[in-house]
Amino acid sequence: MSSTNHPVDTYAVRNVPLTRPFIWLSEGWADLMHHRAASLAYGVLVALLGVLIFAYSRHPFYLAAVSAAFLLVGPILTAGCCELSRLQDAAQAAGFEDSLRPLSRNRQALLGVAQTLALLALAWFALSAGLYFGLVGSPAPSLASTVGGDVLRQLSANQLFAYGVVGLVLAGAVFTLSVVTVPMIVDRHVDAATAMRMSLRVTLRDLPVMLVWALLIALLVAAGFATGLIGMIVIFPLLAHATWRAYTELVEH
Repeated sequence: MSSTNHPVDTYAVRNVPLTRPFIWLSEGWADLMHHRAASLAYGVLVALLGVLIFAYSRHPFYLAAVSAAFLLVGPILTAGCCELSRLQDAAQAAGFEDSLRPLSRNRQALLGVAQTLALLALAWFALSAGLYFGLVGSPAPSLASTVGGDVLRQLSANQLFAYGVVGLVLAGAVFTLSVVTVPMIVDRHVDAATAMRMSLRVTLRDLPVMLVWALLIALLVAAGFATGLIGMIVIFPLLAHATWRAYTELVEH
């Protein structure tokens, strides 16, 4: 199915109370329980991908590259959970196979989103290289000292701070461009550019609520990694379903 391209003003945006992100999580949990096997299958896939981040977390450039790969497939996996929630709202039975339909129906738009997010991560890679070179005269600690050792012992406090700031900016950009992007593609079959512009509009329209939502996402993802990615098996589909619930409330149908 081809994507459509409409001005973002075509879609009205609702303002919601500051506590609504907690409701989205509650509704997302209900969706997860309704499609338990299919939803957790996506969580397992994400946890397996997260193993790569742990495997290369001792070298900052590898971490940036693996994060780019993660952002490349993340929207595609999120689309599966959003499709499950969409079918539930339509009172249609659905399983894992049914959740794969957006991959063919909205393939071009989803790939467009994935490529944009991956390019942002690669920009993080390039900026990190520039920061390391500017601060210490070399792009990064050697592979021998990081892959086989501890990168935290090789970097100064200033280097870690600069790397963290660049990563925070990346995370903010990814969040801003993806608040309602994937569910809107799944539901309205819009192209990637329209969906991302809509996410930007939603974020700017109700920034306090979006900050609460971003903080909740960050805390849950951190919890997922803190549990050795075991928790991510549940947390990823929970957030994906909650993203659908946020979209249905924020964007008028």
